[in-house]
Amino acid sequence: MKWSVQADDIIINRLTKTVDSNEIFEWVKAVKREKPDLTDFMDFMAITGLRFNEALESYNLIIELAQERKLKQYYNEDKEVLEHFRFKEIFIRRTKKAFISFVSKALIEAVSRKKPLTYSYAISVRKKGFRLRFGDIREAHATFLTKYLRESEIDFLQGRVSASVFMRNYFNPALISDLKTRVFRGICEIQTSI
Repeated sequence: MKWSVQADDIIINRLTKTVDSNEIFEWVKAVKREKPDLTDFMDFMAITGLRFNEALESYNLIIELAQERKLKQYYNEDKEVLEHFRFKEIFIRRTKKAFISFVSKALIEAVSRKKPLTYSYAISVRKKGFRLRFGDIREAHATFLTKYLRESEIDFLQGRVSASVFMRNYFNPALISDLKTRVFRGICEIQTSI
């Protein structure tokens, strides 16, 4: 990325649009109060940090595979990780990628008992008078995890693999023995906020 006035404006916008650091988590709680049938989806978005479309695809894929008794093809229960990379056609796109997401077994079980969501139904929060802030959830997730993870680890979890020599040739998250532990510390703190 080339640093420019436009990038400066993006940073300034981020600094001025959020007054309270818990604002986005309050928005999530308000949506859950007004639309309780979206509770698990909102929790799923906050915990995974996936883009809205990826979260919707993942959420529905969990439900579909659970109904077919094939969830193990996607969810590695021992590692408590959704392995998005196994469904390349959905999650490994040219510019937007999702490789893995750490998710507790309890949330996976809750989601697997739900009905699939449509795009329009998930967007129906607007009808309740809410601004759509799904992208802000992703931003909050990444920023919040800086307490527990390095930038390269967050980039990996959010599907950003830069062209740097390190990320392209040397970064291997499988060799980071405490990654799951640190991610779940962050997830636990996010869960208490939502």
